[in-house]
Amino acid sequence: MRRTLKAVGAAAAAATCVLAATSGTAHAEAPKQAALYAPSALVLTVGQGEDATSTAVERAVTLTCAPRPGGTHPAAAAACAELTKTGGQFAQLVGSTSDVVCTKEWRPVTVSVTGVWSGKHVGWSTTFANRCEMKAGLGEGAALAF
Repeated sequence: MRRTLKAVGAAAAAATCVLAATSGTAHAEAPKQAALYAPSALVLTVGQGEDATSTAVERAVTLTCAPRPGGTHPAAAAACAELTKTGGQFAQLVGSTSDVVCTKEWRPVTVSVTGVWSGKHVGWSTTFANRCEMKAGLGEGAALAF
């Protein structure tokens, strides 16, 4: 057994010498990789209907926040900043108080968000009684006002 270990040690030393002689160095550099990030890419929709599964989608936009704001959202940078501020909690973007006076008609409008936020799958939706209620509830926020 002692002879086997000596032979293995001698073979390893010889291989190291051959590697150093042929490559000019005994170590190799690791390939450079791009910085990793948790992706944030969403699809936002709005349409007539009482829930996200039965809504007739009237408008849809894409929103990418990582690695940089983009997509078809009309105010991507502002929307990403707003979502980052809330930690991706979409319900916090809907206000409960408003000075807007709306009629009490029932013409439901549903806003939904699906995709990935900070590397996690998300799915969220909310329904407003009508378009006036939706505009009042979303206020001046950029994220869901598209």
